[in-house]
Amino acid sequence: MEPVPARRWQKVLYERQPFPDNYVDQRFLEELRKNVHARQYRYWAVVFQSGAVVQQLCSVCVFVLTWWYMDAGMLSPQGLFGAALVSSLLGYVLFDAVDGGAGRWESGRTRWADLKSTLVFAAFTYGFSPVLKTLTESISTDTIYAMSALMLLGHLIFFDYGANAAIVSSTLSLNMAIFASVCLASRLPRALHAFVMVTFAMQIFALWPMLQKKLKARTPQCYVGVTVLFALAALAGLATISSVGAVLFASLLLTISCLCPYCLIRLQLLKDNIHGPWDEAEIKEDLSRFLM
Repeated sequence: MEPVPARRWQKVLYERQPFPDNYVDQRFLEELRKNVHARQYRYWAVVFQSGAVVQQLCSVCVFVLTWWYMDAGMLSPQGLFGAALVSSLLGYVLFDAVDGGAGRWESGRTRWADLKSTLVFAAFTYGFSPVLKTLTESISTDTIYAMSALMLLGHLIFFDYGANAAIVSSTLSLNMAIFASVCLASRLPRALHAFVMVTFAMQIFALWPMLQKKLKARTPQCYVGVTVLFALAALAGLATISSVGAVLFASLLLTISCLCPYCLIRLQLLKDNIHGPWDEAEIKEDLSRFLM
């Protein structure tokens, strides 16, 4: 009489088997997979993506420097308004020239509509500039500075750097930056200063990032060059006020653009996510039809 072969364990629940519920055989670890969905990064690609953070830090730095120069009387509102107007016109032309007007054609927006929006914004801002100037007279200057710093910090936190995260909110980020500009503009000498300051804030926090995103998508080499020049301009302006601040800010930019990408690449080597038969089941079929 031949011996009865041992029954082989099967990974099923609908059959009764002579094994305990938590039993697994030697094939259990054969399905082990490591870092299945891990994303491999390249150093210079990460450095390139960090340019968005560098750009926004420099934008905040340039904005604060401009306010400081106006508050100290070293920069006239007429001079700032003229420079902002010229740079806006150049940026407007460059924005259309980068893609040959394809983006404007897809959106269906005309130049006349852009001009009307600009005139309406300028008219309302100029009309309410006396109100903006006296809006925070009952609030102490230290409180204004603290609120402005917190708002600018929030602007940097919630800004859309290209990451798909729940914390990203372009609207909230822009509103916080404009709120900070209104707070700081209320401490300037005249209503004209407040008008120019708020207008400049809209330009550097709303229009400038739009141009940068298009340059990044269409002409990466130009984007890198503009980022480097913008960072050097911010550092040069900061050096006229504080050499120590310029060194610290340069260290911050180098850390974000060079050291942090290196640390990310090194930490990726230590990534060890495991996948196998113990993972929870995932329903990949579209079940939305059952919700109708």
